[in-house]
Amino acid sequence: MGVDTQSNGQSMSWLEHRDGRVSIEERADGRRRVLVHPNAGVFVARSECVTAYPVKLIERILQVKSPGYLCDEILREEDPNYVRLFLHYSLLGYVPEEAFRGARILDFGSGSGASTVILARMFPDSEIVGVELEADLIAIARMRAEHYALSTVSFVESPDPESLPQALGRFTYINLGAVYEHLLPDERPRLLPQLWSVLEVGGVMFVNQLPYRFYPIEAHTTGLPLINFLPDRMAYVAAERFSKRLDPGSTWPKLLRDGIRGGTGRSVGRDLVRGGGEARRLTPTMLGLRDHAHLWYEVSSRVRPNPIKRLMRTSFSVVSRVTRDPVAPTLSLAFQKQA
Repeated sequence: MGVDTQSNGQSMSWLEHRDGRVSIEERADGRRRVLVHPNAGVFVARSECVTAYPVKLIERILQVKSPGYLCDEILREEDPNYVRLFLHYSLLGYVPEEAFRGARILDFGSGSGASTVILARMFPDSEIVGVELEADLIAIARMRAEHYALSTVSFVESPDPESLPQALGRFTYINLGAVYEHLLPDERPRLLPQLWSVLEVGGVMFVNQLPYRFYPIEAHTTGLPLINFLPDRMAYVAAERFSKRLDPGSTWPKLLRDGIRGGTGRSVGRDLVRGGGEARRLTPTMLGLRDHAHLWYEVSSRVRPNPIKRLMRTSFSVVSRVTRDPVAPTLSLAFQKQA
């Protein structure tokens, strides 16, 4: 790490990475301005952000996430209109805030800890357990929790993609945020019943930020229209030929792991109860919501307002009633365990 002094007296640090450089400018308010300077041809999701994170945490995120996703990862936790917005509507749209007091909450697939840290701030009287497969991501998550001095949070490493850590105990609520779509088709029916088994009767599993499997535009992985309606082989050929987002040499299993196929309310519910029991899919009626399409609209309109989204909301609601399955570009689902 290099350090320079600017003409205004403020210092600037430089972090090196094989895909580019990152400058960190110390601001007068104690925060830091992060600028990504990528090498030619390197994709960058967000090139600039302002953060309260210490340099050591920024450096660790850079090492694991690369310059392309450094600011995106920072803002996942710090930007109130990112993961925090999803969780607010995806949880409190179904269950009142007071019901979370004293609960045990499992944040499965917690990644680098953005969602887990946010849950701990939303529900300070609850115990939050983050479970993640990759040790590098857990290291970032623990640094985040330490940064905020959170005493109600812990992180556990998963043994493999299809198993839960032993002795987790039971939970009142389970959160799967941007997780289901990244499970391979044969992993879903094996893993979800295990999660269902550690949920208390009467408890709720939340599955949010889930790309809808049959939306006309596959926005999550390829950005291509109509690819959701193609058979797997044809979808792979189209993605490889026309999408500008794919890494060279991407395979169909990798695209599945990246989330190309999304999911539906019906498919999630079916996978949950394969091991037995009964699930009741809930309708979001808190926070002034009426249905799943309305939940999507409230979140989406706060991020990117557009008058046409009102018409989209109405259309999604109608299709949902006809198909009896939630329809929206991104689904936020909740299932209550009946037995």
